[in-house]
Amino acid sequence: MQKRRLGQTDLSIAPLVLGGNVFGWTADEKTSFDLLDRFVGAGLNAIDTADSYSRWAPGNKGGESETIIGKWMKSRGNRDKVVVITKVGSDMGQGRKDLSAAYIEKAIDASLKRLQTDVVDLYLSHWPDPTTPYEETLGAYQKLLDKGKIRYVGASNLDAGQLRAALDVASLRGLPRYAVLQPEYNLYDRASFDGPLRDLCMAEDIGVITYFSLAKGFLSGKYRSETDLGKSARGDGVKGYLNARGMRILAALDAVSARHSAKQAEVALAWVIARPGVTAPIASATKLDQVDSLVRAASLSLSPDDIAELDSTSA
Repeated sequence: MQKRRLGQTDLSIAPLVLGGNVFGWTADEKTSFDLLDRFVGAGLNAIDTADSYSRWAPGNKGGESETIIGKWMKSRGNRDKVVVITKVGSDMGQGRKDLSAAYIEKAIDASLKRLQTDVVDLYLSHWPDPTTPYEETLGAYQKLLDKGKIRYVGASNLDAGQLRAALDVASLRGLPRYAVLQPEYNLYDRASFDGPLRDLCMAEDIGVITYFSLAKGFLSGKYRSETDLGKSARGDGVKGYLNARGMRILAALDAVSARHSAKQAEVALAWVIARPGVTAPIASATKLDQVDSLVRAASLSLSPDDIAELDSTSA
């Protein structure tokens, strides 16, 4: 599997990242181990999680995904073969999004314990925290870098103005810069990344790993009407895509996937992989055949005509 360098870091990742949001939620521990084995066995190497996964599920408190990944790496003895990406800043019971220095210092130790490792490869600010200055957050990351607890820092859910401000503070104060951005981006949800944010990432050589890369499953093609929403636990999140534009995008995906004898999800991910400025999309799986599909997506080459058709339909 051809690897891509993640921005200016020395991390090289396959062009598709496995989403760990389902571990401990819609995939139990045994299933998660099987999914991880299949993913890494196919030559892919980056896993995305967060301390808050999957706090939203009944009976969970957060940390379930990190715990499963930690147990898996420990049992397989493969920590050096995996790029571990996790996040900090979500509400874990403190009642707000939190990127304060005091909170980050506690949160990293909790994540490291759950992951059963002494270092996180890429540590992301999960959400903007308007109550904490960038200087305080980046200063906290500097201490973690100095202690060897993390290797690189990045951010998720920042707009172009916020990312520019964070980069400026890092430059002015001699603090670590966000080396990677994790935005929401897919064939349907393009507006927040295409334009100034993508331009900034490309100009600053910032690695980009996209989330909701299949629009919460809509781009798999299995949701065509409201009667389909009950097909999975995530079906309710798809309702907003069931409109004329969504149907046009699905029609284009149907046409391109037929030409390649591929699944719609594979084509949708291949489109993201081919986008200028994107290092890799994140996608999750709850079944082994879905992991196999992700692997195929990572090596699917779309023609210029395919890309033009998808671009114009989804613009």
